[in-house]
Amino acid sequence: MSEAPAHLRRPAAFLLYLGRRRLALFLSVFALVIGAALCAVAVQYGMKLLVDAMAGGPKIVAGAETALALFIGLIVVENALWRLAGWLGCRAVVATGVDIRLELFRHLTGHPMRYFSNQFSGALGHRVTATAGAVGALIGTFIWNIIPPCTDFLGALVIFTTVDWRMAGVLCLFVALVAGGLVWLGARGRPLHQRYAEQANLVSGELVDVVANIWAVKAFSARAREQARLKAKFGIEAAAQRRSWMYLEKMRVLHDIALTAMAGSMLIWAVHLWMEGRISPGDVVVVSALTFRILHGSRDLALALIGTTQHLNQIAEALRVIGRPHEVTDRARARSLVPLGGAVEFDRVSFAYPGGRRVFHDFSLRIPAGQHVGIVGPSGAGKSTLVGLVQRLHDVAGGAIRIDHQPITEVTQDSLRAAIAVVPQEITLFNRSVIENIRYGRPEADDSEVYAAARGAYCDDFIRALPAGYATMVGERGVKLSGGQRQRLGIARAILKDAPIIILDEATSALDTESEREIQHALEELIRGRTVLAIAHRLSTLVLFDRILVVMDGKVVEDGAPAELRRRGGIFDQLWRMQAEGLSMDEAVERAMEEAAVARRGAVGNGRPRGALR
Repeated sequence: MSEAPAHLRRPAAFLLYLGRRRLALFLSVFALVIGAALCAVAVQYGMKLLVDAMAGGPKIVAGAETALALFIGLIVVENALWRLAGWLGCRAVVATGVDIRLELFRHLTGHPMRYFSNQFSGALGHRVTATAGAVGALIGTFIWNIIPPCTDFLGALVIFTTVDWRMAGVLCLFVALVAGGLVWLGARGRPLHQRYAEQANLVSGELVDVVANIWAVKAFSARAREQARLKAKFGIEAAAQRRSWMYLEKMRVLHDIALTAMAGSMLIWAVHLWMEGRISPGDVVVVSALTFRILHGSRDLALALIGTTQHLNQIAEALRVIGRPHEVTDRARARSLVPLGGAVEFDRVSFAYPGGRRVFHDFSLRIPAGQHVGIVGPSGAGKSTLVGLVQRLHDVAGGAIRIDHQPITEVTQDSLRAAIAVVPQEITLFNRSVIENIRYGRPEADDSEVYAAARGAYCDDFIRALPAGYATMVGERGVKLSGGQRQRLGIARAILKDAPIIILDEATSALDTESEREIQHALEELIRGRTVLAIAHRLSTLVLFDRILVVMDGKVVEDGAPAELRRRGGIFDQLWRMQAEGLSMDEAVERAMEEAAVARRGAVGNGRPRGALR
């Protein structure tokens, strides 16, 4: 397992990574906002000059006119800078939101299928979208609610120093104490915000899961039951949200008390100094104006810091789930696979799922290019794991797997899987048109090639009978089509891909007998001249294959042509006969093992070699 990229380990590193991608744009926005905030502070100083000029009487016209022009000019420049910052800020935030979703999607799709089996797909999608929203809110908060108050404070310090340096010192000390208190309180409230973020993602996943399985909800009259279940989940989320929210409200109350005391004290102090004749009326005006400006700005800053804590927790929670290290990665100098016919080789392979039982140990198998191999055996025997390892959905613990004499760990995953066409038991369709779903096998294929693949899979007729023909939307996961129709589209997609290796995982399981016969003809065309690994529970579908592997407990217990295995009278023959009686694969295996055990006991009693089958 490789380490996760550095920028996906912590929120701060993630934000720096995003900032560096559009550094010039963000620096421009920050410069404009700082300039606008400085103009806003300078406007207050312009007001001081105007008041002092007016206090000198109507004879000092020139000074008043200069102060007035400066005052109006600063207001115009300030507004222009704010608007320009808003325009650039919009571009920066929107573009970063796109960057975030693409980056998280790129890393998310690199996880193995087992990862997705352990996660709610709805919760994962919600995390990607919510992270983009949280980062956008964080950037907006920093630009509009953190930079301006900080700039106001620094500008106020300079102006207060011109009035009375002691005022500047007290202001600096007071703001430092308030900011330190907010940071300390924010850190203490982080667990509350984190629990709320976790519950929000969990509830989102639960809701999507119920909606995705709405057929079962209706079929089992479970609407009221699911509503009650979601009500309990929503209640837990609401309690976490209330605790997070009320903690923020307590912080706001403490902040308001502190800032009100500061503003009142500074204003009283300024009036007292004026009464003693130590400062001018303009100084009183600028002190009062800047004090109240800092009061409102610090309130915005406090709320921004609190909101920042929430957003950072939300980002951290998403990175904790999505940003995990990939279990299967391409090597630094991995090359593209060069298909040379599709020969497959397992060389002393060992594999076990993390925390699970061992599936293969010192397993070897060679499949020549162009050979059609059927894989049969009970559930849990290792059939799906075997074809999953060929696709490098997992990495082996020992040994090597080679495609055309090339170790699959030394080629890129995309080039490996481009050489393999898979028709799974459950066909996955996107909520797109029929033609887009078929073309997914080879995006550059033209319409005529798509139609030819559909005819080869015997689905052209039913597609043209759909309301919009090939342009018909199939619905989420293909719900508008029957299981057999989805299966045919999956076969058409594999035909269009034209890969040298074909993996069939119960490719005809969803079809009726008549459709299965048609699909068998399509599959014969599909597999001609290609290497085929086919998992099948219906042994009749493998009758024309070159070779059958009977897999049990991660070992090949029988290997040979179908007719040869029938003549041997071993496990495959017993499975064949029992399936003819209507037993499922697992039932047939269980019966075969029982009969084999009886045969062994009988062989021992009759003096025949131990382990002989009937």
